[in-house]
Amino acid sequence: MANEIILDDRPITLKKFKLTQVDGLQRISAEFNVTSEEYHDVATLLYKGEFEVKVPAAQLSFRGKMVEYSTSVTNLYESGQVGLFRLVLLEVKE
Repeated sequence: MANEIILDDRPITLKKFKLTQVDGLQRISAEFNVTSEEYHDVATLLYKGEFEVKVPAAQLSFRGKMVEYSTSVTNLYESGQVGLFRLVLLEVKE
């Protein structure tokens, strides 16, 4: 299992990772914790919706778009909070 994904040069430590293929395209399902201190930067990054995706452990690199996203906490602006983020990325066909 990969323990890190890099989205647009920002490393994210993963709790869960699953790599599959859909119609010949890479599909990543990932879960990771986000602290209240990281929240603004991570939310701003995810708002872009499309990223350069790298998974060093799988020697994988592709352009991907977010197709699913959820979080366990809706207000990470309160100090000391940690939210579990779930993210599904799908390779963009060039």
